[in-house]
Amino acid sequence: MLDASPQAPSQRSGPLLSAVSISKRYGDFLANDSIDLDLYPAEIHALLGENGAGKSTLVKMMYGVIQPSAGELRWMGQKVVLAGPSAARELGIGMVFQHFTLFENLNVAENVALGLPPTDSFAAISERLEETARVYGLPLDPKRVVWQLSVGERQRIEIVRALMQNPKLLILDEPTSVLTPQEADQLFAVLERLRGEGRTILYISHKLEEVKRLCDTATILRGGKKVATCNPRQETAASLARMMVGADIGEVKAVSGRGVTVPRLVVQKLSLEPDDPHGTRLEEVSLEVRGGEIVGIAGVSGNGQDELFSALSGERLSPGERNIVIDGEAAGLLGVTERRRLGAAFVPEERLGHGTAPRMKLSENALLTGHAASGMVKKGFVNKPSTLAAVDRTTKSFDVRKAKRDPEAVSLSGGNLQKFIVGREILREPGVLVVAQPTWGVDAGAAAVIRQALIDLAARGTAVLVVSQDLDELAEIADRIAVMFHGRLSEPLDAAHATREKLGLLMGGANAAGQAGKQETKHAVGA
Repeated sequence: MLDASPQAPSQRSGPLLSAVSISKRYGDFLANDSIDLDLYPAEIHALLGENGAGKSTLVKMMYGVIQPSAGELRWMGQKVVLAGPSAARELGIGMVFQHFTLFENLNVAENVALGLPPTDSFAAISERLEETARVYGLPLDPKRVVWQLSVGERQRIEIVRALMQNPKLLILDEPTSVLTPQEADQLFAVLERLRGEGRTILYISHKLEEVKRLCDTATILRGGKKVATCNPRQETAASLARMMVGADIGEVKAVSGRGVTVPRLVVQKLSLEPDDPHGTRLEEVSLEVRGGEIVGIAGVSGNGQDELFSALSGERLSPGERNIVIDGEAAGLLGVTERRRLGAAFVPEERLGHGTAPRMKLSENALLTGHAASGMVKKGFVNKPSTLAAVDRTTKSFDVRKAKRDPEAVSLSGGNLQKFIVGREILREPGVLVVAQPTWGVDAGAAAVIRQALIDLAARGTAVLVVSQDLDELAEIADRIAVMFHGRLSEPLDAAHATREKLGLLMGGANAAGQAGKQETKHAVGA
């Protein structure tokens, strides 16, 4: 049975967990520098910071994944050494990572059992799972296989598995990044209930408005150091971002008088089987993106966005040549290089390994995507000055910070590498740009630079298609927004009318359900 009161009110005067001057060093790099942090019972405490600020390192020490180089952790006032995650769980610390640790071909109950001590029978674990899911309003079918579940349902498995260990402290890393707005609201209700039971929540998120809504306290890290602790409800999103970055964030501004021209990217009734047995089949996807506009595609990860990007970029060929048309040219049966020669450019979601070759220099990476439609290759020979000039232009225009002129891609931070990849393609002045998750995992400053660059590119007549899970991002830059669900694409909505509620319903399949209902009615009338 669940213990809904892990700590009596009389025991809540002192911190549950304290980090005391805790540091973590990797060679010459100091990831955490003498951080002090107190987490109290019945508190939702936000941990904020830019990408690379030291958040992940700190929570990994709190969960026993890594050991501190200096300082100590105190549990209810007593020094503790966490030899590993199992020791943290025994103490009463649970964690739900941003990237799930589930086996796709096992069912819900089997995945939960693998994460629990082998003390109960499988039947008993299944019974406890159902009870915990029911009590906290996190419905799960223990017999369903994980690969058949939505991302939101998979997150429920992780949360329920953590709750079954009756944690006093629950650490959540970017928990709403894969949820619809409605699912996020349901999660907030669960977290508020846990706080009401006296439990402590450590909440990592880059979504500052939800931090203001949900959290009692916020600790901000910058460059591995704690720079502030505050009440987020008394701050603005801008002031929180300023503390995270150390400077004001540039405002993303719309370009007035932006003209929209003819369709430059046309997708017509594209159906495509996935190349992954657990992938998503594209079902009759149709879309037009006109010159001068930005069209956003929203949706929870795993609903066909990756398959659509592969089809648009030419990594997967379409069944017919006119399934994809670029500036009037049938491109469905053309590969990546041929599509680039038609004036298209592509920015994939994965920076290292897909967007760049990690161990190759930036100039060599510029050549990989620029050789087809630039002066980088002449009469079969690489024009090295031209590749270096491309790196220099991107560095200057997008403030790419690096140790030397032409380093390996892997040496750049995530935000700087993303600015390089996006900038490399934008500076080609493509007629069509398809970009997936343009600001995923980058800091607020880099995100503002990238979003403004996309708006400016569209203002110069490019058709820009942005695939993003960040609804705030799409609301800021897109003219129209469509939603992918189970491989189908909704009709685009004008951004002015695309409320979070409407988009959330579409992301949860409301449109698909409506279409199914229409079909059933049609068949009934026909009968």
